[in-house]
Order: sequence, then structure tokens, then C-alpha cells
Amino acid sequence: MNTPAKPVIVVVGSLHYDIMVDAPDRPRKGETVTGHAWAPKFGGKGGNQAVSASRAGAEVRMAGAVGDDEFGRFLIAALDASDVDATRVARLPGIGSGMSVAISDAEGDYGAVIVSGANLEIDTAALRQADLWKGTKALILQNEVPDAVNLAAAAAARQAKAIVCLNAAPFRPLPDELAALVDVLIVNAIEAEQLCGCRVTDLTSAAAAATELAKRFPSVVVTAGGDGVACVQTGEAPVSLEALPVRLVSTHGAGDAFVGALVGSLAAGSPFGESLSAANEAAARHVSARP
Repeated sequence: MNTPAKPVIVVVGSLHYDIMVDAPDRPRKGETVTGHAWAPKFGGKGGNQAVSASRAGAEVRMAGAVGDDEFGRFLIAALDASDVDATRVARLPGIGSGMSVAISDAEGDYGAVIVSGANLEIDTAALRQADLWKGTKALILQNEVPDAVNLAAAAAARQAKAIVCLNAAPFRPLPDELAALVDVLIVNAIEAEQLCGCRVTDLTSAAAAATELAKRFPSVVVTAGGDGVACVQTGEAPVSLEALPVRLVSTHGAGDAFVGALVGSLAAGSPFGESLSAANEAAARHVSARP
């Protein structure tokens, strides 16, 4: 029996060497807090979403950049170990790899500082190479790389007839020419409010924000943390899913797990509602298990 071919997804985005610190709380300005553990972790929204999409059963091609340094070698090895094609990740001499420091508190919430490094030097010309897009069903983008990179990738994906999925995180104003190329917009409660002015406090307000944003994008997904997720596709009624009950360990990376699983399912041809459910389950698994 022939095994069905995996759907191909291209991820263009950030790669960060994360330093995770466990502490009782996050420090206020001028305060020193004593932590109790730290560990290195593969990260960057682009990298995390690529790994999640691979776990969802997709063939994933990652395009980005790292420094020619120890951090960069760690990141490439992690992509290889997760069955993500990293041959299009540039290794740039003289530039440090992207990194972050994230502090996870006793409640499982976190705050982070990122230093973009090589992620700001992704070559837009490389994103127009035909072999990157051969057979591609979907593109995943985020806002941890320059707008010019996202725009070049989205234009190439549209030409290849792949769906363009943008996780507009962290928030920044979205250029009109990029917005016009986005098929699926994925944002959390804060980003939704920043994009459309609708405050998200529960599933009802998440659906209202998604409805407002669906005036600009064909499909909109608004995640509302522990409340769940709401989705609106143009011309259709909102769909909401409550978050699955879990024992929270850490929310760090939950959004990325959600995005990768959602797009992995969509690229495989699953209906939007089914894909939303798969992503909801992936996020629940992520927050309840320490990576």
C-alpha cells in the first residue's frame, strides 16, 4: 500500500536560542528575583511553528538565518532532529544568532526579551527561488522578521498558489500590501485588540474581534488563552471552541504549537473546524507537558 504524500509547508521566520529561567515571579523594574533553574531551549516563533507543523504530519521547509556560531549550530541540529528541512536556513558569519531570555513564573506564565540577530538579515531573493515552493500547500509567517521578508515570502507563496497564514505576533502595524496577501490571520487576545480595537476577555468577545477582522481577511482565528479559541471565515458565522481542561505547566510556546498544528491540518485538506480542534488539542498538550 502506498503511503499518502505529506503536505508541504514552508515556514519563513525566526530562530532563537532560548534561555528558559524558572522563578517564583517575574522581576519588577529594579528588582532582582532568585530563580531556581534554567535550561537552553530551541525557539523562535518560526522554528517552533515549523516543529509543530512537522509533528502534525507535514513535510516542512524552513527558510531563515542563524549566525555561524554555537547557538546557530544548536538551532540547525534541533530542526534536523525534528525532521524539518533546514537546508534553506542561511548560516551568516560575523552575525550572532537570534536568542531570547524567558522567565517562567510559579503560575506557568512568562515574560521574555528577544535579540533578533541574524533573523533581521534573511535574504529576500532566496525566498523567490522556485525549488522552495515546489508542491507547497501553505506558508506560515510571523512578525519576528522584517516586513520585507514576510512580503517577499507571501508574494512568492501566492504565485505558487499556496495559502498564506500569518501569525501577527508580536504586534506591529500590518502593511496594506502584506495584508492583501494573507488568507488566514492568527492572533491572540492582545494582538486582536491592537489590530481592531476590540477588547478580548472571553470567547464571546474573541468571536466579536474575529468577526471585525474578517472584514479584512478571509479567515481569522483569535486565541483567548484559557478560555479557548474563536474563528470566523468570511460570510460564515463565528465558531468557538472552549480550551481543553489541563494541568498547566507553562504557556511558553503554546501559541506556536497551535499555529503549526492548525496549518498542518489545513494543508492536509482537513475542514477548518476540524483543523481548529486539532490545533486546540495540540496547544493543550503543550501547556500541560514540559518540553
